[in-house]
Amino acid sequence: MSNRDTPGAARTARTPKSDVLQGTLDLMVLQTLAGLGPMHGYAVAARLEQVSGGSLQLNMGTLYPALMRLEQQRFIRGTWGVTDTNRKARFYAITAAGRRRLAAGRTAWDRMVAIMQTVLGEPA
Repeated sequence: MSNRDTPGAARTARTPKSDVLQGTLDLMVLQTLAGLGPMHGYAVAARLEQVSGGSLQLNMGTLYPALMRLEQQRFIRGTWGVTDTNRKARFYAITAAGRRRLAAGRTAWDRMVAIMQTVLGEPA
C-alpha cells in the first residue's frame, strides 16, 4: 500500500493533526457505524478523517485495538467480507448494546462540553 492510499496522506501544513482525546475514539467509531452502517476499519478511519476536514488522522495501530475492544464489549460485531476492491476485510456493525452505549456517551459528552464552556467562561 502506498502512502497515497493511507488516511492522512493528503494532510497539509494548513490542517495540523489533532490528537484523539482519551475516551473519545470509541464514541466516534460507534457514531460512524450507527450513521453509515457496517464498515471495515480502513473505511472508518477514512470517514473520520473526511468529517474532520483532515484534522483527525488515525493510524491502524490506534484504530484496530479500539475496534477489538468494542467487539469484546459487544458494542460492535465483526464479520468477514470483501471490500469494493475485492480484498478480504472485517466489517464492523453496531449492536443494540452499542447503540445504548452511544446514547450514554453522547449524553456524557454533552455534559462535559457544558462544563468546559462554563470553566472556560464561554456561554453554554
